[in-house]
Amino acid sequence: MLLRHVARPMLASWFIYDGVQAALKPAEHVRAARRGVSLVGQQLGVEDPLSEKQVAALVRVHGATTAVAGLFLAFGKAPRTAALTLAALSVPLAVVNQPFTPSDVPRDVRTRKFVANVGAIGAALIAGADYEGRPGVRWRVDRARKDLALAKNVKHQVDTAKHTISSTAEKAAHTVSDSAAHASRKARRAASSATRSTVDTVKGAVSS
Repeated sequence: MLLRHVARPMLASWFIYDGVQAALKPAEHVRAARRGVSLVGQQLGVEDPLSEKQVAALVRVHGATTAVAGLFLAFGKAPRTAALTLAALSVPLAVVNQPFTPSDVPRDVRTRKFVANVGAIGAALIAGADYEGRPGVRWRVDRARKDLALAKNVKHQVDTAKHTISSTAEKAAHTVSDSAAHASRKARRAASSATRSTVDTVKGAVSS
């Protein structure tokens, strides 16, 4: 679909640009990253768990990973995995830019970035849920269940047919056996009658 091939690079462009900027110029992002690290440290009861150099390295790695995932999405290489990766990578950005805690950064600035991050997460999740027209997991599971039920039904019908055929064959065998026995008895009676008739004829001829 043409729209998909156009929309993916458009969505990926924001992630690629932001990731490249973070990887090449980490100093501009260290301040926000430090807020996030401090927030996590407070939750864990640890003060300043990372140095400035470590935070800068973390920003570089995050930016490079975001840019690479964006390129994968733009060129349609494992697009669903790339999109879900971008969604996961955007979560820390939303956390550090959230406007709900005190900060030296103006609330309206953080709110604007937070809303942009949340929107990016939503867009990436939608791209990650795109099966490109192929059936989804739920459809495949339902189809597998229906196929299994159909297979069980067919097996039951086959077993029933086998039992019916076996019963019919057994009845037919009994019928044939009974008919043969009856015919044999009739033949023996006829032979016995013929023998007696012949004997009587011979006796009559001898007596004469």
